Amino acid sequence: MLKARLYDFSLFFTAIAVAFGLGSFIQDKNTFFIALSFYWLFSMLYNHLRIIAQNGTTKFDYGINYSLSFGIFAGPLGLFIFEGIYRFSVYFLKKITKTADENEFFDTFYNIGAHVLIYSFGYYLFHLGYPFFEKIPFGFWILICILAVVTIMTSIALLSTAFYILGEIRSLQEMVQFLRQSINWLDQGKTAFTNGLLLLLLEQQQWEMIVALFILNYLVSRSFQSKSQMIKNKIERDKFEQMAYTDFLTSIPNRAFMDLKMSELNQTGEKLGIVVADIDKFKRINDTYNHAVGDRVIQHVANTLKSYLAEEDYVFRSGGEEFTLIIRNRSLDDTIKLVEKIRKGIETSSVEVEYQSVIHPITITSSFGLYYFKVNQYTSMEKGYIYADQLLLQSKELGKNKVTYKDELSRQTG
Repeated sequence: MLKARLYDFSLFFTAIAVAFGLGSFIQDKNTFFIALSFYWLFSMLYNHLRIIAQNGTTKFDYGINYSLSFGIFAGPLGLFIFEGIYRFSVYFLKKITKTADENEFFDTFYNIGAHVLIYSFGYYLFHLGYPFFEKIPFGFWILICILAVVTIMTSIALLSTAFYILGEIRSLQEMVQFLRQSINWLDQGKTAFTNGLLLLLLEQQQWEMIVALFILNYLVSRSFQSKSQMIKNKIERDKFEQMAYTDFLTSIPNRAFMDLKMSELNQTGEKLGIVVADIDKFKRINDTYNHAVGDRVIQHVANTLKSYLAEEDYVFRSGGEEFTLIIRNRSLDDTIKLVEKIRKGIETSSVEVEYQSVIHPITITSSFGLYYFKVNQYTSMEKGYIYADQLLLQSKELGKNKVTYKDELSRQTG
């Protein structure tokens, strides 16, 4: 941490040397203070829209930055004054609202030093390159875009160095990954064109247009953030819903989701087969090996069941070693053939498990109860499940590894 603090202050004092040693006021004071007031006001307004990201335990924020245009307009000394006032304003605001991080004070010196050095570099590159670029079509905008890329790359280099000192980045591969995560080319395009327009308006002292551009940029950013938050909230809701309806062991839908789908299917009136399946002699597997092996067997059966079903069918883990299938859009004969195929598939397959550092192939069988009916003609989905469960018990009593079925429509059993 001491190295990181030394790094922060070395950037800060280098920035002071650049600002006061090489810089000077290149604008009259009245013009400078008007520009400073507008930039400070809208930078503070925009600050709460900045996106917070994290690399390991270290947080950093990013978003559109106005320092490129202000640095070119006001020079290194003017830029230092702006960054100092703006960054400490942010710091004191966070202290007042109690949102400041533990290292916020030291990070403020890093932010001032890094931004002054980065955009002072941009200032010198602009004045070095402008005589050449002004001779070619759209040369000003090409130069601004180049400076936007150069300054963001310089910013990432300084930030990567800070993370390396903190131990958050340990290899070149991690640095490349951080680089990819940090660059959004659409954001860079927005930064380049906003700063280019601001610079042109500053040179002409078009204060009303500058205010209008700041407001427009704020409204667009605010709208984007609101939509992003809505999407993020929906993704989080969908994720929690998926977690609530997914069995953690097998990653197939759980009993709660089965109840939901049964309620939905009660409204369809379609013909379907509901199947309750159970792993035969499962307790013996747990007693012979352990529960970890038993879990592996359950996972194997779940994957096997899924592999036989069509997209419109459902499979649920409805109990410990019990599964429920809903087979749709098939005749009774086709449904029986499919369940028999599944039964044989489980019987002829094996699952390899590790027990006491030795690999053991385990073969298993499963029993099935199938109830075929037209939903809510006489029987609801919930009743159909109960009947299928009773048919499963008959399969168990008949010696296991069997399919017992009943067709409600023709009263056919087998």
